[in-house]
Amino acid sequence: MATKTGERTPITRVVGASLIGTTIEWYDFFLYGSAAALVFNRLFFPDYDPLTGTLLAFATYALGFVARPVGGIVFGHYGDRIGRKRLLMLSLVLMGVATVLIGLLPTYAQIGIWAPLALILLRLVQGFAVGGEWGGAVLMAAEHGDAARRGFWASWPQAGVAAGNLLAAGILALMAAIQDEADFLAWGWRIPFLLSAALVVVGWYIRNRVSESATFEDALAEAEAPPKLPAMDVIRERPRAVLFGAGIRWGENISYYILTVFSLTFLVDVAAESRSLALNALLIGAAVQFFAIPAFAALSDRIGRKPVYAFGGLGLAAWSFAFFPLLASGNDGYVILAIVVGLVLHGAMYGPQAAFIAELFPTRIRYSGVSIAYQLTSILAGSLAPIIALWLYRETGSALPVAIYVGVSCAISGITALLARETKGIELAAIR
Repeated sequence: MATKTGERTPITRVVGASLIGTTIEWYDFFLYGSAAALVFNRLFFPDYDPLTGTLLAFATYALGFVARPVGGIVFGHYGDRIGRKRLLMLSLVLMGVATVLIGLLPTYAQIGIWAPLALILLRLVQGFAVGGEWGGAVLMAAEHGDAARRGFWASWPQAGVAAGNLLAAGILALMAAIQDEADFLAWGWRIPFLLSAALVVVGWYIRNRVSESATFEDALAEAEAPPKLPAMDVIRERPRAVLFGAGIRWGENISYYILTVFSLTFLVDVAAESRSLALNALLIGAAVQFFAIPAFAALSDRIGRKPVYAFGGLGLAAWSFAFFPLLASGNDGYVILAIVVGLVLHGAMYGPQAAFIAELFPTRIRYSGVSIAYQLTSILAGSLAPIIALWLYRETGSALPVAIYVGVSCAISGITALLARETKGIELAAIR
């Protein structure tokens, strides 16, 4: 039974519900990225050479990012009018249904061009759902928590992203380890997608036991009426906040999908490493990052969002030039080191990010504000990152241009953080 509006849910339950729900949704989203790098090129684009097929698979993957801002605007609109909780429940179901249907799709060999077209449609639904998820999950944690530890509380939905990646990579690694390549391509890849149905049931039960944000209810009671067009209010009243959010997101978003998606293609198709090594390295990196994210967020509660975020951005800018030589070294330990260090530095940005962005917008338009600031960047950043990286490598035969691309992007985010106003400790209700 759902908690009644007005009852205050303990912060630990709120954080747990946000973490589990976010983990499930990002498991679904990242599962597609891993499958695009390892499977979809052969099953849905079989008439092309491996790199070109992967490029086309990444193009369908990128469409999910195009749909994310649309989801963010739509969910933000209703989330600022009727509440955060109901929208989070809807996003969970949408994502689960789309993911299960991907697991049931016939391949190109079975239905021809309809297979990649159906894949594209379902990817758009995934992007729409996850576009609405992030803002709501972060705000449920941020608005239930106290100002002194907001960075820590709001970081757990962020850690759910790492947990979702961990879960997706782990199940794919398990399937790859217990099956030969023929069985994995024939049916084994479908199992992780179908498992989403059970995960959504668990997520629904847990999220349904959390009350609506009291901060939102207080702001709604104080206002004469909910905002009619909160997205337009965000653009009119907080354009600098949106640009700042885009700046700190730029390198963080690009680097993450290079670290977690393009690295799989580079290891398997360029460095000729095994699929198991690539997935296991990602598995270890995601596990370490899961703990790094709240640790860096807690540090930002003590010393400020700016220095922690800048450390991650500038540190990853430097690490990008060591990253690809380590991946190409032929040494398993160096491959794991490359991904682990990269994801830890990324965690220094991602940990404080949720609180940093949430503290830029007033409650009445906060869902729309954080969703627009967070999701708009993904169209030109994360969505295109694997495609640009693969194109750069294919055109030059070198990973150096890819390292420059990642390094410059992360430097932009690090410098933007340094130029920003410090927001740690601010009361959300005081933001007008």
